[in-house]
Amino acid sequence: MRKIALLLVVLLGAALFVSVSRCDEGEGDSDGEEEDEDDDDEEEDDTEVKEENGVLILTDGNFETFMEGKDTVLVEFYAPWCGHCKQFAPEYEKIAQALKENDPPIPVAKVDATVASGLASRFEVSGYPTIKILKKGEPVDYDGERTQSAIVERVKEVAHPDWKPPPEATLVLTKDNFDDTVNNADIILVEFYAPWCGHCKRLAPEYEKAAQELSKRSPPIPLAKVDATVESDIASRFEVTGYPTLKIFRKGKMFDYNGPREKYGIVDYMGEQAGPPSKQVQAVKQVQELIKDGDDAVIVGVFSSEQDAAYETYIEACNMLREDFTFRHTFSAEVFKLLKASPGQVVVIQPEKFRSKYEPSSQTLTVKDSTLVSDIQDFFKKHVIPLVGHRKPSNDAKRYTKRPLVVVYYGVDFSFDYRKGESVFLHQFWRSKVLEVAKDFPEYTFAIADEEDYADELKSLGLSESGEEVNAGIMAEGGKKYAMEPDEFDSDVLREFVMAFKKGKLKSIVKSQPVPKNNKGPVKVVVGKTFEEIVMDKQKDVLIEFYAPWCGHCKKLEPDYLALAKKYKGEKSLVIAKMDATANDVPNENYKVEGFPTIYFAPSNSKQSPVKFEGGDRTVDGFSKFLEQHATKPLHKRDEL
Repeated sequence: MRKIALLLVVLLGAALFVSVSRCDEGEGDSDGEEEDEDDDDEEEDDTEVKEENGVLILTDGNFETFMEGKDTVLVEFYAPWCGHCKQFAPEYEKIAQALKENDPPIPVAKVDATVASGLASRFEVSGYPTIKILKKGEPVDYDGERTQSAIVERVKEVAHPDWKPPPEATLVLTKDNFDDTVNNADIILVEFYAPWCGHCKRLAPEYEKAAQELSKRSPPIPLAKVDATVESDIASRFEVTGYPTLKIFRKGKMFDYNGPREKYGIVDYMGEQAGPPSKQVQAVKQVQELIKDGDDAVIVGVFSSEQDAAYETYIEACNMLREDFTFRHTFSAEVFKLLKASPGQVVVIQPEKFRSKYEPSSQTLTVKDSTLVSDIQDFFKKHVIPLVGHRKPSNDAKRYTKRPLVVVYYGVDFSFDYRKGESVFLHQFWRSKVLEVAKDFPEYTFAIADEEDYADELKSLGLSESGEEVNAGIMAEGGKKYAMEPDEFDSDVLREFVMAFKKGKLKSIVKSQPVPKNNKGPVKVVVGKTFEEIVMDKQKDVLIEFYAPWCGHCKKLEPDYLALAKKYKGEKSLVIAKMDATANDVPNENYKVEGFPTIYFAPSNSKQSPVKFEGGDRTVDGFSKFLEQHATKPLHKRDEL
């Protein structure tokens, strides 16, 4: 009996083992099948083109496969959160249906640009929704109305077998045609670019659209481009150091382009530039109104006719400075009389609000055959600012760049209503105190400024909480600044402050982090107090990065910049440095920080003319090439980092 029981136990154990083994095998097979199915699903998801309300959904994964053999495809790049995209969605679905019924049908697709970043980058999508018509895979921009009828009509036009893209409106200039083209153009805009430059690539479609628009004008305004990496002689001739650089040429004479870099901005700016730099005034009243209510000097050229040689010289001078001044001219005898001027003269008149007993209300220059264009321009620059002018954010960069600049801060307001009350009396009272001092220091520029407009500047001077109604500061050469000790304001107090500056008895104010106790690392840390000592050291070349602690680009750059510093650590003639520009003043105006990171090379023999690093290659190799190009002494190449 025991033997039988033992046999049964053995048989049951064997059966259980076989069952478990089969179960394990089955699970293994099942897992394998599921993995195969998952793989199939993944492959299917990667290339399958799904459809939503008649619109195909394209991704980075299925785009290439889908586009094979397609002649014309309409594609919308959108963002799920974009309100304009949501509003456009029902219209786009109608478009898809309409083009589906076309003979032959034309596919309509959409791309979530926030997910398919590869496609968005490839087609340079920078806003939503962006509509592209792809013709044999090449994009054709659509800038028309976002309506079913307009889009369907345009897509059918592009889909026609005989359709060809319009010729490029942007002229391509080389050494063979550059001079002939720019010398014969009344006005032409020229872009100097590099094929590898990201900014140039982003500008290219906007520039071409502007070229197309301006080519339709009467007369047309041509836009051109020069590959500066190929036509290096032309680029060097016009001192092109960064890309893209845009220049305006008038009959071969070069002018800086300071306008926008998108289609409509370029079109508007060039439209203004194509017009005359000076407006004609015919009535005495026009000039009187400018003098009575103007905020800036009134410049009027007085001439017998447009054939007057002096008029031609005046217009040429105006062209060079058309963005800095407002010019007018007249052929009217009545205006001559008002200005007390004769034909062939240029008059600069100060508005009534800026006149004082210490200066003439107007200045006159007689334009002779021997008068140079530069003579007229110097006349404008010398007399456009009154003895004590009103410095504002809107005119700061055009009027108050000369140093030293003495600024007196208080509640300045020239508005009409303000003039009627007691406040205007105080306003002119304070300005009169400044005038009394300004007349004795003609070598300095004096200005009043509203304390609210320059709150940050007052803070940097340490005067934001001075408790005084009127404060003063001096902006000197090299970005240095000086603050007047808070005191009850008077002309005598201001005079003492300016005289102390003139005698070199004032100490400049520099916002600075503490000087590092240990600064022996590969990358030297510069603070406001050590900028002169390290960066302006005439014995050494210095590469300095101005950064912000919160800047992502700066953080990304850090390992390469450190590796660069280690590479050249043994170079006694070279310093690799960095400075937190949010916590320190940069006490030199030649090192302008307009974004992060900003990198300059300060050569030992030319500290006031630093070279800005503007290349896209922020790698050790990229920086090394830059350093080897600009170093004043040969650098020893090292392979080890």
